[in-house]
Amino acid sequence: MQIHISPSDGLPIYLQIVNQVKYLVASGRLAPGEELPPIRTLAHDLVVNPNTVARAYRELELAGVVEKRRTAGTYVSDLGSPLARRERVRILTQRIDALLAEARQMNIDTDAVIELIRQRDEVMQAQHEEK
Repeated sequence: MQIHISPSDGLPIYLQIVNQVKYLVASGRLAPGEELPPIRTLAHDLVVNPNTVARAYRELELAGVVEKRRTAGTYVSDLGSPLARRERVRILTQRIDALLAEARQMNIDTDAVIELIRQRDEVMQAQHEEK
């Protein structure tokens, strides 16, 4: 599990962990039933206080993203995140907003952006079929 924190981000470290785990679950990089690293291990890897990781795991448990199994660790909920679809849509919305803002700065209209997306999708599908 790859998590990167930035002390200068302005967002509390525990929320950075929460957001990144939600993203990993929503994107399918963390599958239902997959075990998260133990609190102490992740704290050591991120060079943060174990209480920070414990707080993040509690938040994730309250959100239904993970579940604690007594004496067995913390796992991605078997149901997956109840927020998974909403989280994926939120992430894509942010990226679309950034793309549209950049296109406007370059004087490229929305129709041209949509056409470019369709073209790129066709290329990617063709590449995927070749594999």
